Amino acid sequence: MALPAFMHRFFAISLPARQHVFAAFFLYAFGFGGFFPRLAEIQRSMGVAEGALGLALTGTAAGTLFSLTFAGPWVERFGHRRTLLWGLPIVPMCYAAASFAPGPLAMFLWLLPAGVCIGAIELVVNLEADRVEHLEGRRIMNRAHAFWSFGFFGAALIGAGAAQAGLSPQQQLIGMVALVAAGVVLLLARFEAAPHRPGGSGDSAPHFSRPTAAIMVLVFVSLPALVLEGAGFDWSAIYMRDVFAAAPFLTGAAVAVGAFTQAMTRAVGDRVVERYSPVGVARTMLVLLGLGDLIVFIAPHEALAMLGFALMGVGSSVIFPLAMSAAAQRTDRPAAVNVAALAQIAFVAFLLAPPLLGFVAEHVGIRWTFGVALPLVLVALVLASAVGRRN
Repeated sequence: MALPAFMHRFFAISLPARQHVFAAFFLYAFGFGGFFPRLAEIQRSMGVAEGALGLALTGTAAGTLFSLTFAGPWVERFGHRRTLLWGLPIVPMCYAAASFAPGPLAMFLWLLPAGVCIGAIELVVNLEADRVEHLEGRRIMNRAHAFWSFGFFGAALIGAGAAQAGLSPQQQLIGMVALVAAGVVLLLARFEAAPHRPGGSGDSAPHFSRPTAAIMVLVFVSLPALVLEGAGFDWSAIYMRDVFAAAPFLTGAAVAVGAFTQAMTRAVGDRVVERYSPVGVARTMLVLLGLGDLIVFIAPHEALAMLGFALMGVGSSVIFPLAMSAAAQRTDRPAAVNVAALAQIAFVAFLLAPPLLGFVAEHVGIRWTFGVALPLVLVALVLASAVGRRN
């Protein structure tokens, strides 16, 4: 995507490579984070139950899984720069269009290309973070993911404010397109892809990496964090509306609060893991995650529910990165194969499980959308020592 020269000269900010990465992570989440605080209103306008809404939301999952599996070579040919400059504005455009959908099928079809772009952006931002880490000799991955959470938090807060102010979801989401486009011009117009790591293989990765028993243990350690993070994004606004008849701002703030506490924890995550053991950190986070989930499940008052969502944000923050590090450090197979095996299964859980929890909400009740994950937390606590194993 070639931007006019005057934009580079008068609007674009020149940033160090790591700050370009942070900006890309922020804009990536900011582009779609404003959709979820308005999901209760969008559901009401479509006149569908939670099960049908959950199926519609799997459009993003389907597009993302396709992109993560097959788009790697296309992204390399298209280039990291063009992928970001085109993909980042397309995502909020698709979500804005999805807010006009008259029914679940139309929403699914609009979210499908959003998911394809999200998968491509996911590949680019994580590769860029890894390459900049190597180039600068400093760890930035957890901070980069903190910026993702801050982007989601900022967009969710805008969504909550827009709901309270009486703006329709469609008006707000069209505005998000303009904000993301302006952010891309301002922060990423001078982005240049970082060089490949020296000695990296140019061979194509397999489309699917077979998980070993040890990797499946790490999947179960990660599973409650992934499912509850996604459930918080997809269902917390509807939970606040249905359980407490909360004001519009509070329904949106339920989405935002978990993203904020997740971002703050990720921002200090590297230092905490370096000071304490990975196993101890994982167990602490799982206890907080389970406590937050239990509070949301039984909360008699909206203030307690907000506390539960905040604790879920803290608890879900670093468990998956810890599992990824453990997979990379195993000695039974090449690191790339173990990481790919864990990531592929984890993304399926993260992208597909939360939308499909809509059927639980429809047939058992919205509280059980969160309650069904409590046994997963207990299983993960039993298996948490796996994040400290190396063979």
